Amino acid sequence: MNSPSRHPFLHEAGRTLRLAAPLAAGHLSHGLVGLVDAMVAGHHGTATLAAVSVGAALFWLPMLAPMGTLMALPPAVSQLDGAGKRHEIGPLFRQSLWLALALGLVLLGLLSLVPSLLVPMGIAPDIVPGVVGFLHGVRWGVPAFALYLCMRYLSDGLHWSLPTMLLGFGGLCVLAPLAYIFTNGLLGLPEMGAAGIGLATSLMFWLQALGFALYLAKSRRFADLELFSHWQWPQWPTQRQLLSTGLPIGVMVTMEGGLFAATALLIGRLGEVQVAAHQVALNVATMCFMLPFGIAEATTVRVGHALGRHDYSAVRSAAFAGLALAMATQAFSALLMLLGHNAIAALYSADPAVIALGGSLLLYAALFQFPDGVQVISAGALRGLQDTRVPMVIAAFSYWGIGMPVGAGLGLWLGWGPRGMWLGLTAGLFVAAILLGRRFLRSSARLCANTPSLQNRTIAMTDTA
Repeated sequence: MNSPSRHPFLHEAGRTLRLAAPLAAGHLSHGLVGLVDAMVAGHHGTATLAAVSVGAALFWLPMLAPMGTLMALPPAVSQLDGAGKRHEIGPLFRQSLWLALALGLVLLGLLSLVPSLLVPMGIAPDIVPGVVGFLHGVRWGVPAFALYLCMRYLSDGLHWSLPTMLLGFGGLCVLAPLAYIFTNGLLGLPEMGAAGIGLATSLMFWLQALGFALYLAKSRRFADLELFSHWQWPQWPTQRQLLSTGLPIGVMVTMEGGLFAATALLIGRLGEVQVAAHQVALNVATMCFMLPFGIAEATTVRVGHALGRHDYSAVRSAAFAGLALAMATQAFSALLMLLGHNAIAALYSADPAVIALGGSLLLYAALFQFPDGVQVISAGALRGLQDTRVPMVIAAFSYWGIGMPVGAGLGLWLGWGPRGMWLGLTAGLFVAAILLGRRFLRSSARLCANTPSLQNRTIAMTDTA
C-alpha cells in the first residue's frame, strides 16, 4: 500500500474530498431550496415563478453579506485547532454568535424596507404583489439563518461537516411539503402563492438553527470546547478581529452574488417569460456552483490548518488538491448543461417559451463553469491565508467593472436580452479567475520561500485568531 508520504498530493486530495463531500452536499441542499421554490412556483404559474425569481434575488443579495462575513470563522477555528489552541475556540464561537445575531437583525429590518423600492426599480407591475408577499414571508427567517451559518462554520472549521449535510437535506424534507401546501392552499389553508413559499422557507431556517444548536450542545465531539457553558457579552477586540477579516469576505461574496442578483433585476424589466427563463438557468447554475463552493470551503479549512502549524508547502498542496477536485465537478456540470439543457428547463415549467429561452441560457452557463471553479477555489485558498482585502478589490473590479458593463451593454443597449446579460456574467468570472488565481500563486510561492516578513505576518495572524 502506498503511504501518504510517498504521494502527498493524493493524500491531501483525499483529506480534502472527505471534508468537502458533506460540505458540497450541504451546499447542494441549499441550492435545492431554490429548486424546490422554483418548481413549486413554476407549476403554480409563470407569474408566481417570476415573482419568486425576483424575490429570491432581493433576499439572497443582502444575505450574502453576513454569509461572507461569518466565513472568517472557519479559517480562524482551523488555525487555532492546528496550533493546539482548542481552548480558545469556545470564546471565539460565542462572540461570533453575537455577530451573527446582530447581522441577522439588521437584515431583517432591511428586507422590511425593500418592498417599497420595487416600483422605483422598474420591476414589472404584474409580479410586484408576488415579490412583496415572498419577501414578507421569508424575512422572518433571516436571524435564524445567520445563527445557523455561525454554528455550521464552527463545525466545518473543525473538519466535521456531516451535520451541514444532514441538516441541509433535513430542511428540504420540511420545505417541500410546506411550500406546496401554503402556495396552493391545501388542508383548508388559503392559497398564498409566492408568499407561501417565503413563509415555508422561513420556517425551515428556524428548524435548522434549532437543530444545529441542539446537536452542538449534546455532541461529545464538541464537549471539550464548552460552547454554551459560559455567558459572554460582546467583546469589541474579538468582534473587531472577526470583522477585520470577515467584512472584506462579505463584500467580495456580495460583489459576485450581486452581479447575478442585479442581472435578475435588469431582466425583470423585460417581462415574465424572460424573468422565468433566467430563473431556470440561474437555479441550475447555482446548484452546480454548490459543488465547487463546498470544495472551496474545505480548501479554506485545509489551508488554514496548514498555516496554523506553519507547514507552508502544505498550503499549496491543499489549494491544488481543491482545484483538481473542482475541475472534475465543473467538467461534469458543463457536460450536463450542454447535453440536457432543454430537458432540464422542462422540469421547471410547462411554458414552451420559458423552456426554449431557459434551455438556451444553460448553454451560456456551461461556458463559465471552469473559470467559476478556478475563481472560487482561489478565493477559498486566500481566505485560508486570511488574505481578504485585495481579493475584495479584485472581485469589485471583475464583477462590476467588467461583468456588469459587458452584460448591460450587450443585453440592454444592443438588445441581446438575457443572453447578452449571461455573456457579461461569463466575462466577469473569467477575469476574476485569472486575477485571484495569480494572487494565490504569488502569495503561496512567497510563503514556501519563507520570506521573513510574510512568515512573521502569518504567525501574528495565528496568534490573534
